[in-house]
Amino acid sequence: MDPGSLVTLTTEKPVAGGWMLARHDGAIVFVAGALPGEVVDARIRRVQKGSVWADVVAVRQASPDRIGDYNACGGNVLAHAAYDAQRRMKAAIIDDAFRRVGRCALPSLPEVVASPPTGYRMRARLHVQQGQVGFYREHTHNLCAVAQTGQLSLAAESVVNALNERGAALREACASAVELSENREGTQRALHVILHPGGNGAALEGIGDVLGVTGVSWAVEGSPRVTVSSGQSEVTESFVSGDRHWTLTRNVRSFFQGNRFLLDALVQHVSAQLHRGGVADLYAGVGLFSVAATALGHVPVVAVESDAVAGRDLKHNGREWRGLLQTRVASVEDYLRSHRALSVATVVVDPPRTGLSRHVLSALIAQQVARVVYVSCDVATLARDARTWLDAGYRLSDVRAFDLFPQTAHIETVAVFDWSA
Repeated sequence: MDPGSLVTLTTEKPVAGGWMLARHDGAIVFVAGALPGEVVDARIRRVQKGSVWADVVAVRQASPDRIGDYNACGGNVLAHAAYDAQRRMKAAIIDDAFRRVGRCALPSLPEVVASPPTGYRMRARLHVQQGQVGFYREHTHNLCAVAQTGQLSLAAESVVNALNERGAALREACASAVELSENREGTQRALHVILHPGGNGAALEGIGDVLGVTGVSWAVEGSPRVTVSSGQSEVTESFVSGDRHWTLTRNVRSFFQGNRFLLDALVQHVSAQLHRGGVADLYAGVGLFSVAATALGHVPVVAVESDAVAGRDLKHNGREWRGLLQTRVASVEDYLRSHRALSVATVVVDPPRTGLSRHVLSALIAQQVARVVYVSCDVATLARDARTWLDAGYRLSDVRAFDLFPQTAHIETVAVFDWSA
């Protein structure tokens, strides 16, 4: 099989990244645009070390779950499948990762908590090419319109349309990307424009007048200097649980979970896993889990975040809870080097896609914390790290997934590990 050649394949099962696994002449083929059990004609894209990547060009025998043609704009690599089928595939992907990578058989397929499949996305990084704003088509740098993905709210789509109408200003400014962040209700919506080196931020004057935009900031790529050109560069979320309530303010540049419909469910689930006796929230972001834990009485709480922008938000959000919530802006590795005894019953970790570093794993395992709640955006690294926890004497008590990005290959998984040695 050579790049560019056509092959006929029967797909077997979904794997991470939204690919479907097939076999041809003894080789594993990862197929984009197919569904499990389909017979397809596919064009070979790449061959490497015995594995092959291919794209569907025709469907000979379609799955009953197929509802349309493949369209990978904005990562929508599963949008051609019925939504219930997407959730089944994601459950199967998690199960497969734990078996193959983690060498751990789950007792049953994990629950995948459903989300409305459109209008869910509160945060997005949009790319700019020649003054036009959009998503990239999967595995390319080709721009595609955000509206065809259905990910953003209608109000956010209107903002993107207005930005495209101001393409001349974006071109003059030498804009390369726009970060968009809104609160769940859509009453606040901030933009951060990233400029190529030598860009002219003054050309962005007037973008703050776009209906629905409550703040605009900009910075040259690679520069720490940020200019707020209009309004506020933050948005605020309010949370209520019984008689407890709290707020989180976040800068448009800060990481935050992106699904407006499942945000409360995710926080409630993580909070329900916390043991009494204190919480350490590592990779805390702006305080999504740590402030909730404090407000709900799981004190004392310490929250650690390395990113300077999110760290400032974390400190701001923790002010109301002084004496109950300690906030630290530092890498998790550095924090654990200086705090060899956490003295907490539960550790929450929400690491980047690369998972936990060896130092963090070994440091936490050495402390034999009673419970670890691991929030993961990458099931392969979660399964890899799970093997380490299990080998160290922990047991896997629970796995549940939240479909924070419907239609895409992404899945948020929460695994609970309890010390049992």
